Amino acid sequence: MLYIDGMLGEGGGQILRTSLALSLVTGKPFTINKIRAGRKKPGLMRQHLTCVNAAVKVGNAKVEGASIGSQSLKFEPGNITAGDYNFAIGTAGSCTLVLQAILPALLAADGPSKVMLEGGTHNPFAPPFDFLDQTFLGLINKMGPTVSASLIRPGFYPAGGGKFKVEIAPSPLEKINLTQRGDILNKTAKALVANLPENIAAREIKIVKKLLGWENCEIVNAPDSNGPGNVLTLTVKSENLTEVFTGFGVKGVTAEKVAKRCAGQAKSYLASNAPVGKYLADQLLIPLAMAGGGTFITQPPSRHTMTNIDVVKQFLNLNISCTEIDNRCWQISVEK
Repeated sequence: MLYIDGMLGEGGGQILRTSLALSLVTGKPFTINKIRAGRKKPGLMRQHLTCVNAAVKVGNAKVEGASIGSQSLKFEPGNITAGDYNFAIGTAGSCTLVLQAILPALLAADGPSKVMLEGGTHNPFAPPFDFLDQTFLGLINKMGPTVSASLIRPGFYPAGGGKFKVEIAPSPLEKINLTQRGDILNKTAKALVANLPENIAAREIKIVKKLLGWENCEIVNAPDSNGPGNVLTLTVKSENLTEVFTGFGVKGVTAEKVAKRCAGQAKSYLASNAPVGKYLADQLLIPLAMAGGGTFITQPPSRHTMTNIDVVKQFLNLNISCTEIDNRCWQISVEK
């Protein structure tokens, strides 16, 4: 039994999700205490409870402490089962974060799976669907498996109600090295509005064109959303990967400010020459750990990434090194 400190590093829900994912993959049970103890609302929220319940279902696991507000959990995995699954959060909590807890197990399953997820698809506190689809799954597919995602309906905070489907054909993960982007093939911008004036999107695109000089821009209206929402997506497609940067419309924040912040993320990434952005960095750790190795160059790693490294090392006997190349780039290597 492993004992995980929920206050480790940045002390967020990622500690729980990584623990669930690696427990299923390795077969190692764990107990975690002080779950999200430093947060304004500590313990398991609806999204985290959905992660636990999904992991229990996929891994035929036994669990104690799975209730809203619980700060302690005991998890004992069983056999991973491929199949068709449907998990609904019931709030605008992030569907992509729920997928983080179970995708590694389904990549190691003995057959294909389909997963339907309902809740938030575009949440400012989590990787949005576009990042999952274009950035993360694009690299997973380069490592061997075949995984596809399709957005059925967007779900914004606070209304939720979004829905997407993921189809998984498992295969052993192969090592990957991402030390260069390769040539940049295209740079695109998409401003999406749901049940809001289209002028908001137009103002965001105007700022993108002014600050970045990008011309491949579009405005998308999504009237089928359960509630109002706005997201600006900037995509940089290179030979070796695609990076996605997002800005979310927030009440009281102008469209211009949203666009400036998002453009700043893209400019920082492009100036660094690092192939892997700071959000992708911690997402890659589990796939590389499952593959038994790999290397990537990223922007200076966040506390989130460093915490995830600590959790991975508790489940797997791996050496994970972080080396500063310069003030804009770090190399992270996973080795047995």
